[in-house]
This record gives sequence, C-alpha cells and structure tokens, in this order.
Amino acid sequence: MDNLVVRPGRAEDLAALTDLYNHYVVHTAITFDIEPFSIEARADWFAHYRSDGPHRLLVASTGDTVAGYATSSPFRQKAAYATTVETSVYCHPDWKGRGIGSALYTELFAALAGEDVRRACAGITLPNEASIALHRKFGFHDVGVHTEVGRKLGQFWDVLMLERPLP
Repeated sequence: MDNLVVRPGRAEDLAALTDLYNHYVVHTAITFDIEPFSIEARADWFAHYRSDGPHRLLVASTGDTVAGYATSSPFRQKAAYATTVETSVYCHPDWKGRGIGSALYTELFAALAGEDVRRACAGITLPNEASIALHRKFGFHDVGVHTEVGRKLGQFWDVLMLERPLP
C-alpha cells in the first residue's frame, strides 16, 4: 500500500463515494439507510464537509481508486453539541483488512487535534468485530448498546455506542 494517499474529499470523488456507500446501504445493516442514493442526492451530504473545522471528509485513494473514506460530522444539531463529532469509516469491500480504516482515522484525528472538539462518538451496528476493533485501537470505549433500534434486511439490529476524548 505504498501508493495509498489520505486526503480531503474532492468533488470528483462524489460518484465513487456514493457507489461505496450504496454498497453498504444495499447489502448490509452497517448503515440504516435503506434506499441507495443518487449522486445528486449525496451532493448535500458532501457539501457540508470542509478542509478545516470539525466536520471533515477524508478519502483514502490509490491512484484513481477510492479505497475508503472517514468523516467527522455533527453529533446532534443543537448548538451545545458543537464540540462533539460523530465519526465513521467506510472501506471499499475489495480493500477491507488492509489498514485503510487505520490510515483514515490516523489522519482524521490528527486533523481534529487543532479544532475546538472535545469528544468523538461512533455507533456500530452489531455484530461488527472489525469496526469495534478499529475504534478501540483509536481509544474509543463503550458507553452502551441501543437494542433493536434499527430494522433492516428483515430483522432488528442493536447499535453499540462508543466515544473517545479529543485533545
């Protein structure tokens, strides 16, 4: 993976990011979205990320291939939550287990270190041992489980909630 680059997302990534996310929408319960997105529908999602500030979108790429992405998004919409972000990582199915998530989180947390952010939170649909291991590697700890909060693919799913302090 010598040619792996982690960088801010660019407009030309939107189609690949949408395809990657739609894989998880259609085939898994990792996200609770149920219907695939068009590129146009994901444009609003993409537009709220910046190259500075607490809300980032980082892309891991190898040449022209988007291998994964990580985000830090608003935790909740109320103003008092402004110093908390919700983080997530999505890896292209062909690139799982190759350190993409670790590379993305390393860069994301380095970028957030200078921002006015105190806490990062994450929610993981259970079971997902790989995601749990990644988050624990980066200092997240369990804060609880929401049971049967999502219904997708004909069943109910639990979500493990994690958090970590930020410097």
